[in-house]
Amino acid sequence: MTLPVTPPSRPLRPIPRLIFASRWLQLPLYLGLIAAQGVYVFHFWVELVHLLEAAFGSETALQALISGIGYKTDAPITHLNETIIMLVVLALIDVVMISNLLIMVIVGGYETFVSRLNLEGHQDQPEWLDHVNASVLKVKLATAIICISSIHLLKTFINAANYTDKVLIAQTVIHITFLLSAMAIAYTDRLMSHPPTASH
Repeated sequence: MTLPVTPPSRPLRPIPRLIFASRWLQLPLYLGLIAAQGVYVFHFWVELVHLLEAAFGSETALQALISGIGYKTDAPITHLNETIIMLVVLALIDVVMISNLLIMVIVGGYETFVSRLNLEGHQDQPEWLDHVNASVLKVKLATAIICISSIHLLKTFINAANYTDKVLIAQTVIHITFLLSAMAIAYTDRLMSHPPTASH
């Protein structure tokens, strides 16, 4: 049995070649996102070091944590309490989830819009990259944004005493809007992938 021979592709004309090559203009954008992720990694370790130092009694690290999370109370804070630890841990989780979002945008966006990464068969190839396309990437990004919004909302409710009712309501409405938007994107993607068949 002979395999079908694919005809050689014709060279592109100058204008189509220029338009197609313009996708490489996105490369500096993805490199910039990699640099931004480096900033997030540095911020993560700074906050983690402050948390560990505060756990061992450092007053300076404790005040840096309190200032960073925006925690305020009438009583003086002289040591870590459960609320501060929870807010700091949620902030660290928030950084991790934003970093995951960056990875999805960098890897998925480059693979979809710029050039193939040729990761087929690589032992560390992400599972979601097997079937990535623009629609799948939109749904995954919307899901990641909802998770990040959930973390922010949880942090706000834990520290609700330092926020006005207007801020609490606004954040809740924004989170619900993100949720409805993600559901609409997923539903639209499903309709485009599996159009309804006409009934006879």
